[in-house]
Amino acid sequence: MASSEQTDIDRYQYILEVTVSRVQLALNVNDIDEAVSFYARLFGTGPAKRRPGYANFAITEPPLKLVLLENPGQGGTLNHLGVEVADAGAVDAEQARLAEAGLAAVDERDTTCCYARQDKFWVTGAPGGERWEIYTVLADSLTFWGQGDEQRWDTVQAELDAPAGQATPCCGEPQADGPAQNATSGACCG
Repeated sequence: MASSEQTDIDRYQYILEVTVSRVQLALNVNDIDEAVSFYARLFGTGPAKRRPGYANFAITEPPLKLVLLENPGQGGTLNHLGVEVADAGAVDAEQARLAEAGLAAVDERDTTCCYARQDKFWVTGAPGGERWEIYTVLADSLTFWGQGDEQRWDTVQAELDAPAGQATPCCGEPQADGPAQNATSGACCG
């Protein structure tokens, strides 16, 4: 009695008229140029944003934000995970939902990292220690960090490992042997 439309479950995975959130996968890579070349061929599209030591791909199908962070010697490892949502209201809704579920969050609002101004929060306490961020991009930025490069990974790491509710200043730290605006050794990056 089922029609071919009713049995084709893949056609009903999400509603195309609604803005769909997408999962973010941030990878450490040894060589940013080599990684960009590979992923451009793999997904059939170029990066949406390319800066020294950094690239991100906004892939439509499957909905994915792939972030590449040049960290020589760390290639092939996970940097962090995230979910990019449509706007600050969606960030708030997810933070409330996760708080109701008993998951702690470290809040960051109007922060700049990874060449983007963002509203976000970090989910803490994942069983494997992986870092998850829920975020929206408010605007593009010409700098990896905010004004004066005040944000550093060591501060974020300490605050993510501290009791919930403390604000953090975001991402990673530029490589000591690279340009001042190079990629990170830590987390974030919309």
